[in-house]
Amino acid sequence: MNLRDRLVAQLETARHRSSVLTAIDDTELVAQHSPLMSPLVWDLAHIGSQEELWLVRDVGGREALRPEIDGLYDAFQHSRASRVALPLLTPEEARAYVAEVREKSLDVLERHPLTGRRLEEAGFAFGMIVQHEQQHDETMLATHQLRVGGPLLSAPPPPPGRALPAREVYVPAGESVQGTSTEPWALDNERPAHTVSLPAYWIDTHPVTNAEFTAFVEAGGYRDPRWWSVVGFQHVLDEGLVAPRFWSRDSGGTWFRRRFGVVEPVPGDEPVMHVSFHEAEAYARWVGKRLPTEAEWEKAARWDPEAGRSRRFPWGDGDPTPEHANLGQRHLQPAPVGAYPAGASPLGVEQLIGDVWEWCSSGWEPYPGFEAFPYREYSEVFFGGDYKVLRGGSFGTDAAAVRGTFRNWDHPIRRQIFSGFRCARDASGV
Repeated sequence: MNLRDRLVAQLETARHRSSVLTAIDDTELVAQHSPLMSPLVWDLAHIGSQEELWLVRDVGGREALRPEIDGLYDAFQHSRASRVALPLLTPEEARAYVAEVREKSLDVLERHPLTGRRLEEAGFAFGMIVQHEQQHDETMLATHQLRVGGPLLSAPPPPPGRALPAREVYVPAGESVQGTSTEPWALDNERPAHTVSLPAYWIDTHPVTNAEFTAFVEAGGYRDPRWWSVVGFQHVLDEGLVAPRFWSRDSGGTWFRRRFGVVEPVPGDEPVMHVSFHEAEAYARWVGKRLPTEAEWEKAARWDPEAGRSRRFPWGDGDPTPEHANLGQRHLQPAPVGAYPAGASPLGVEQLIGDVWEWCSSGWEPYPGFEAFPYREYSEVFFGGDYKVLRGGSFGTDAAAVRGTFRNWDHPIRRQIFSGFRCARDASGV
């Protein structure tokens, strides 16, 4: 498939998913289901607004369609909690707007040589917009999880899991490459490629499961400050946390979860999800381990010791397929541990891509030689602060919006995202 056809296909895939997520009653679209999230209708029109700004106006040099709404859909002008009170486009108007923008974007794509400015080279601007729409699709999926009421979405279950030969693998000391300078659609915070040198360490072969995390809960982990940072335990007390978000226990002691409107027993063999950085850190300390650094996570995911190089993905350089990873809202839940043997890294680490975003111990900082592109507000303005890195994507992340170098970040208290973790430990003396 040539570049132009690939871009058309990925734009269509993203728009189909946006349509599925917003093909619901208008009252659901305009409601604010949580102060953490925008109304779904805001996300839909914001997708169109960003596409118009970058593809129609900038790359295409066309006249603005709706310049009067630019401010309404600028994510930096209005907090998520305040967007419900704005004079937003109605669902009908939003659908018509994004359709008109897409028609013009495809016309620009058909006529553009896909070379020229850095923004245009290799179709970067179009790839950026594909990723932007898919990222908002995952945000809208998280909003669906936060809404109250019966299920509005459906999907088949993931493939079955299998037992893995070991709970952790040894990663030898040495140099590896982190980040990329060659991935054409990589975002600014993934760049540039640089060499890192790490001591030896052990890392879990799979994310921590619900059954494993339940043991922490049942052992009184949420009541014992020994396992928590001072800030983390204070948050537990302030919020009254007793288990991952969306979990509840019946009178018989069985744990249930609410998943997109369905209440079901917590499946023990799936990666635990909807846990904050603080919860992940506390569990790791309870089992005598720690969270991996971002560099450790990426080395485990990408480093091929036999070839002496870093791959694009754990399994190699080819794009993800359904055999490699649980991505793209295909199953609406994480897959059981061991479900994707074809996605293993050369070191034998599995499910690094898809299923759940994985918290790392590292703060959100730029790589050496970082350069903001094409705008500061994507990455640079967030560096520092209390943000923590997440890696690998979730079942709600599309294949177009994740790779071995992709970096995500959020506040350490966040639990509405599809976040889990795996543990690591030092290998001193090995």
